[in-house]
Amino acid sequence: MSKTFRYITVMTLLFAGVKNFAQKRDENIGTEVVNVVKPYTPTISDAFKVKETPVIEDETNTDKEEIKYNIFSFPVASTFTPAKGRAAAVDKEAKERIFKNYATLGVGNYGTINGELFITENLSSTDYVGGMLRHLSSQGGINDVKLDDKYYNTSLDLTYGSRTRDMDWNADLGYKHQMYNWYGLPTEFVTFTDDAIKLIDEQQTYQTLTLGAKLGMKESVLDDTSLQFKRFWDSHGSQENRFFVKPAINFEVDNFKFKTGFVVDYVGGSFEKNYFDTGDISYSYLNFGAQPAILLQQDDLSVQAGAGFFYSVGKYNEGSDNKFYIFPQVKASYKLVGDIMIAYAGAEGTLKQNTFADFVDENKFISPTLAIAPTNQQYDIYVGLKGKLANTVTFNVRGSYMAEDDRVFFAANPLAVTTNEEGYAYGNSFDVIYDNLTTISVFGELKMDFSKNATFGINGTFNSYTTDQDEAWNLPSMKVGANLDVNITKKWYAGTNIFFVGERKDRMIIQDATAVFPPTFTTHKVTLDSYFDLNAHLGYKHNERLTGFLKLNNIANQQYERWLNYPVQGFQFLIGANYKFDF
Repeated sequence: MSKTFRYITVMTLLFAGVKNFAQKRDENIGTEVVNVVKPYTPTISDAFKVKETPVIEDETNTDKEEIKYNIFSFPVASTFTPAKGRAAAVDKEAKERIFKNYATLGVGNYGTINGELFITENLSSTDYVGGMLRHLSSQGGINDVKLDDKYYNTSLDLTYGSRTRDMDWNADLGYKHQMYNWYGLPTEFVTFTDDAIKLIDEQQTYQTLTLGAKLGMKESVLDDTSLQFKRFWDSHGSQENRFFVKPAINFEVDNFKFKTGFVVDYVGGSFEKNYFDTGDISYSYLNFGAQPAILLQQDDLSVQAGAGFFYSVGKYNEGSDNKFYIFPQVKASYKLVGDIMIAYAGAEGTLKQNTFADFVDENKFISPTLAIAPTNQQYDIYVGLKGKLANTVTFNVRGSYMAEDDRVFFAANPLAVTTNEEGYAYGNSFDVIYDNLTTISVFGELKMDFSKNATFGINGTFNSYTTDQDEAWNLPSMKVGANLDVNITKKWYAGTNIFFVGERKDRMIIQDATAVFPPTFTTHKVTLDSYFDLNAHLGYKHNERLTGFLKLNNIANQQYERWLNYPVQGFQFLIGANYKFDF
C-alpha cells in the first residue's frame, strides 16, 4: 500500500470519529434568531473555475501499468463468398497533341484572301528559330465609292532565340508591306466629275523594316531589356527612323523591393511637303527617362510608389524645344476579401513618343504631311474594384480622370484649291491636331464561365471629354462590347461578338473656289452616327490536325463610317481551314 493510500485512510477514520463525538456530546443545539439584513447577491468574483486537470501534490506517482491486447482468432464456418472487386469506369480525356507549326488559308467575298503560316523548330536543347508569314487582302467593292478601295497587308517576321539556366534572349527581324487607297471623297459636300476623278491617284503604300532583341537575366539585378530599330517609309517620299532601348533593374534590401526602368527613345523623319505644298517637314525627338519605384507589401496591402523623370530634346523644322518632365507613378491594391474582392487605385503619368508609323496603325488614311510631337500624359488618376461574384463570375469596375497636353486628334483635311495635286489633297485624308484634353472615364467588365464549354463576357467604357477645341475630334463617348464562345460538341465550336461605338464629331473644311487669295474657308461640323458590328464564327475539328472554319463579319450589313466619308464593307464571309503539323 502506498503512502498516499495510507494517508487517505487515516484521515477518513479521524473525521468520522470527530463527527460521532460531536453529535453525542450535545444533541440539543438550541435555537437562535437570525436577522437577514440584505439578501445575498452572488457576483462573478465569488465564483471560481474548477481546473480541468487537478494538480497532484504527492511525493511519488504510480507508474502506469502497460496493458497488452491479444486477439484470439479461431476459424468460423461460413458459406458467404464475396464478389470480386471491379474498378469503376473513369472517362479519361485524351490529351490533346500540341503541334509546333500551323498554316491557315481563307477566302471570302469582296475578293478577300487571308493566310497565315507559322513555323518554329528547336535547333538544340536551348536554341530555337521561328517565323510568321501573314497576308490579308481585299479587292474592294464598297457601294457608291468613286475611287478604288482595295487593300492588302503582308508581313514576315523571323526570330532566333535561346533559353538557358542563366538567361533568355532572342533577336527579331521583320518586314511589312501595306497598300491602301484614299477612297473617302467628300461627295456629300462637293460634286466631282468623272474626268476629275480619273485624275486622282489615290494609292498609298507603306513599308516597314524592324530589327529588335530582348534579353532576360535570371537571378540578377538586371531585369528584362528590350531594344528595337524601325525604318518606316511610304510611296510619297516620307521616311522615319525610330530606335529605343529599355533596360530595367530590380533588387531587394531589407525586405524592400526596388526597381528602376530606363528608356532612351529616338524618332526622326521627314515629309516631302506639307498639305498646302508650301514647304517640307522634318522632325526629331530624343527622350531620356528614368522611372524608379519601391514596392511595399504588408498583409493584404500592396503599394508601388515611384516617379517618372523625362528629358526631351526636340526639333521641328528649324525650331527646337527641350523640356523636362516629372510624372507620378503610384499604384496600390488592397485585398478586401482575400482574392474575392480587391480594391485598387493609382496615379500614373508618362511621356508618350508619337510616330508616323503608329499613326498609320491607327488610321490608314492620314496624309503624309503631319506634325510629329510627343504627348505629355500628365496624370491618370484611377480607382477601381475587381474580384469574383461567384466561382465562375469575375468583374472589374474602374473610374479615372486623365489630363493630357498635346493629345493627338485625327481630323479631316480641308478641301483646298492649291497646287498640291496628290491623291490625298481632295478632302479625303486626315491630319493630326494637338491640343489639351481631360477625360473622365468609367469602365466596367463582367466575365462568366457557364461551364467548361461556354464562356461569356461584356464590357463598356463611357467617356466625357473637355478640350480647348470645339470638339474632341473622332473620340467616341461610349464603347460597348460582348462575346460568347461555345464548344457545341468535341468537334464543333462556335462564337459570336458584338461591339457598339457611339457618336463622334469631325469637321469638313472647304475652300471657296472664287476666293483663292486671300483664301476663305467654310467649316461644316459633322456628326458621325453610332454603329454596331455583329460577327460570328463556326468551326469543325475534323481531326487533331485539320480544322475548318466559317467567319461572318458585319452580319447586319451596315456600311457605317468609321472615319468621315469612309464607309466600310458590308456583310462579309470568310471560309477556310487550319492545318497543324510537325517536321
